[in-house]
Amino acid sequence: MKIGVISADSASESRVAITPDAVKKLRKLGFEVVIQSNAGQAAYYADELYQAAGADIASSSAEVITQSQIITTVNDLSAEAIDGLSSGQIVIGMLDPYRNTQLDSYAAKGATAFAMELLPRTLSRAQNMDVLSSQANLAGYKAVLLAANEYSRPFPMFMTSAGTVKPAKVVILGVGVAGLQAIATAKRLGAVVEASDLRPTAREQVESLGGKWLDVPMSAEEAETAKSTGGYAWTPSEQYVKDQAAVVDKALSNADIVITTAQIPGRNAPRLVHGATLAKMKAGSVLIDMAAGTGGNVEGSLPDQTITTDNGVRIVGAANIPSQLAAQSSDLYANNLVNFITTLIAPAGDDASAKLALNVDMEDEIQGALAVTHDNQVRLAKR
Repeated sequence: MKIGVISADSASESRVAITPDAVKKLRKLGFEVVIQSNAGQAAYYADELYQAAGADIASSSAEVITQSQIITTVNDLSAEAIDGLSSGQIVIGMLDPYRNTQLDSYAAKGATAFAMELLPRTLSRAQNMDVLSSQANLAGYKAVLLAANEYSRPFPMFMTSAGTVKPAKVVILGVGVAGLQAIATAKRLGAVVEASDLRPTAREQVESLGGKWLDVPMSAEEAETAKSTGGYAWTPSEQYVKDQAAVVDKALSNADIVITTAQIPGRNAPRLVHGATLAKMKAGSVLIDMAAGTGGNVEGSLPDQTITTDNGVRIVGAANIPSQLAAQSSDLYANNLVNFITTLIAPAGDDASAKLALNVDMEDEIQGALAVTHDNQVRLAKR
């Protein structure tokens, strides 16, 4: 039984789905592995490393697809690759399911497609398969380094004979996995950090990392509602939204660095920073918009472009930060995939000589949640 690895079909994507170390793990499970030639080159994994780990090298994606029962990818397959699929094949990757216009094509081919972004993150057995967390953690770290590179002053405070250098003021909007790592990294670099999130429960996490919570007054009833829903399902009052905007606007007006991390699966990213706020910011300040690829948190941001406003504010549209740490992000992503693939293996039973077999089970709480196509049907609910 063979697992195939397809090269990323994008000039802006340097990651690879399976690394040489992951090949070794898959072979121990009983799989063979075939990888498209140079698929790992941009992540510094040469074909020779894959061959040393026991993988075969194929000259094209079509050859990989022809040989493989399971096909792994970083992002969605190309239309040409999907056309080469056959009934019963499995595709695993970050398929951007709610924006994916090719799910009908996967279903028509009879392929079972698993979108790793749909993993139920509340399940303890699923934590080691969580691609969103593994990639966001690295992205939050790298976002701070990107900001430091763009900013024309240092992050920490310096005491020099020529005078005192003040520490940079950093504001993080959105305190998920990426936001928390951004706070920790900015603090390690010596910055003064403030953070805001819709979830009041995030305050403890921010303060535990040494950041200052941008507090927004709310009624006791609102606070209880927000806490009980975890924040994400909470609909704040108009007054709260207005008060939060005022608090954030003031913080950003005094900030040197702003990093926005808010994204919503299946929807455009929420707009957090508007033009009126940008106009109040200092010349030389920097915004890193980590949601630039899904509409942007910052008004005017564009994917993979850096824009300077009329008042000298630099807006960096950071659409795919994990790709800039391709070696490490590929390692973590590959481990996530290997851990998920283990759920597809049928129990061996008492027959030690039995061959490796797959057990695709839509009743399984993980497989069922991730499967977007199966049995010639699109399973993804519309959002």
